[in-house]
Amino acid sequence: MTTRALVYGDIDLNLIDGSAIWLQSVTQALAGAGCAVTLVLKAPVRTDRLIAPLLAEPGVTVRRPFEEHLLTGGEQGSGPVTTAAAPELLARLDAEAPHDLVVLRGRAVTAAAAKSGAFAGRLWPYLTDVPQSVPGLTPAAAEELAMIASAARYVLCQTEELRCFLEGSIPAACGKCVLLPPILAEIPDARSTPAAGTPLRLVYSGKFAPRWNTLEMTELPGLLAARGVAAELHMIGDKIHNAPGDYQQRMRAALDTQGVIWHGGHSREEALRLAASCDIGLGWRHPEMDASLELSTKVLEYGAIGLPVILNRTPMHEELLGADYPLFAASLTDVVDVAAAAAADPRLYQRAADRTSRAAEQFTLDRAAERLRGYLARALPAKGATTADKLKVVIAGHDLKFFTPLLDYLRLQPGLEVRLDQWAALGKHDAGVSRELAGWADVVVCEWCGPNAVWYSKHKRRGSRLLVRLHRFELASPYPAQVKIGAVNQVVCVSRHYARLTREKTGWPEAKVVMIPNAIDVAQLDRPKLDGARFHLGLIGIVPSRKRLDLALDVLEELRREDDRYLLFIKSGMPWEHWWVWQNPAEREHYASTLRRVQRSPLLRGAVVFDDAGPDVAAWLRRVGFMLSTSDDESFHVAPAEGMASRAVPVLRHWPGAETIYDTRWLHQGPADMAAAIAALGAEVDWRSAGDEAHAQAAAAFTLPRVCEAWRALLTTDLDPAVPGPMLELLGSG
Repeated sequence: MTTRALVYGDIDLNLIDGSAIWLQSVTQALAGAGCAVTLVLKAPVRTDRLIAPLLAEPGVTVRRPFEEHLLTGGEQGSGPVTTAAAPELLARLDAEAPHDLVVLRGRAVTAAAAKSGAFAGRLWPYLTDVPQSVPGLTPAAAEELAMIASAARYVLCQTEELRCFLEGSIPAACGKCVLLPPILAEIPDARSTPAAGTPLRLVYSGKFAPRWNTLEMTELPGLLAARGVAAELHMIGDKIHNAPGDYQQRMRAALDTQGVIWHGGHSREEALRLAASCDIGLGWRHPEMDASLELSTKVLEYGAIGLPVILNRTPMHEELLGADYPLFAASLTDVVDVAAAAAADPRLYQRAADRTSRAAEQFTLDRAAERLRGYLARALPAKGATTADKLKVVIAGHDLKFFTPLLDYLRLQPGLEVRLDQWAALGKHDAGVSRELAGWADVVVCEWCGPNAVWYSKHKRRGSRLLVRLHRFELASPYPAQVKIGAVNQVVCVSRHYARLTREKTGWPEAKVVMIPNAIDVAQLDRPKLDGARFHLGLIGIVPSRKRLDLALDVLEELRREDDRYLLFIKSGMPWEHWWVWQNPAEREHYASTLRRVQRSPLLRGAVVFDDAGPDVAAWLRRVGFMLSTSDDESFHVAPAEGMASRAVPVLRHWPGAETIYDTRWLHQGPADMAAAIAALGAEVDWRSAGDEAHAQAAAAFTLPRVCEAWRALLTTDLDPAVPGPMLELLGSG
């Protein structure tokens, strides 16, 4: 069955600007990804400049509610759909034939749709008109964005910077934010070479607004003439903002000044053809926009037609074009300077044009469709099995943070019906609910071998399967001895070392204890590293003391004796936040001494950064080049695997069993060896090569889809621990 997508933007397609181009492009990309797309228009279309290509697109249906008498009450008539009316309208269209995903643009309409609850779990909002700095993120705005994220299946972010900002500010957004960069539709091959002796032709296309510097741009022909450079400014667009003061009148008058050629509004294709006849594109904006977390589609379109672009120097633009890109400008004088330089130096001009052209290659419509196909495959259940055919699965436990990715996966499988028995605490649950679920289930999965496993081993339905996942603490607890192991089909450990320990300590049959590693969402964690990451060590979790923060400080001190660029970033809750740790005198003394050391050691002072624990690990890892594991003991230790997925180099103290999970290349005997291994990768190329190797290993052994497939098989078939499967083969030979 075809995936159905409902698309709506709080956007008037009569006005050509970035948001209107986006609505056209995302509709085309979804169709290219195989969706049957219903695009709902906000307003009557007086020009077919953007809508015509969509009407000709197979798989796209355009709905015009103002012409189809779909509006109700005070919304009747031929005017545009209001923000207040949009959610109800979309819900009625969805009721006609339910959609698998609902893509919305416009914060107000998205918030209203999320609040209505009509599309919970199906919303794919594209967020741009949101606060993009911590001071701008008021409590009310944060609450609204959290509501949107909670209702969303995915939150579409234009840039990595915006994704990381949202994840760092809105916990509910973590794990849901995915990238959907600007989309370039097919670009007409209309580039023409200017004849010798013709004026330098600058071009701007888009809306005319104060922060876009469009009024200041109209001075360029005169300023360049004063420098001896004949120039024209070609302006394309018909949307003039009604800004405070007399801006609209001044902007309109400036479009008639000498040297300025105003082409008015045009279709996207015609606007690109006009721009292709020019020499240099203008993407220069007011400095207030330098902190924007959005990337201009127009800059990319200029690059796609072979034009160099004059634009502001920002971290995002440096990442896109290189720090040495020759046409960065901060002021009108800078714009004149670099335009004159490009006109005078063909090699400089060509270097800039090559950079923008290469950058644009990353943003084609085909790439967007491929990206969306991947998201659709992960987000939507395959269609097929009827309710009567489905295997009934119960997941039971008090703390599902490690099982949540697996739970999400199982819920998407067409042959499964999954229910949750959420225990209130380790030994606290609603026995009536558990009895009902035990009688219903074909398979019960107990996350943690605790009281939940004890209870289900005594109350499971005859003929049903019982699977128990044992982590670490349970082996030192009384619970395994209370489990009726005869009622358990298999106990799953996350490493072969702990599987062996479990067999030894419990005496359970060897065939019942198997290994499946923890799952890592490699796709979410694999993000570009920030500048300086090569000198940044990371440590996730310092509680309890067996995590050995003191040894991580030893590593840092050793490195900083030779190079003070090394820093340690720690993402963790603090020991006093855990009562069972803080009431232990030995634990308190450990942290008191290590924190005093951070304050007093000349090598450590100012070199250790503490960040709050939280779900924004993927964003946090962008700053980390080496991920430490200094523990005395671990069953698996997810942090190094997450670091590997992010292309950080894992540096592990060789705790017992580590060799059964991680390649021995990453294992070291103590802090001195760990520091030496880090220092040996001081060259950028060596560090990146090691990070790429670590990433490949994580993708092979721990990637979420592969681990999920192993669990899917386990629901119906026992694993044989004596026959190494692909998962075991990837985890070493210990």
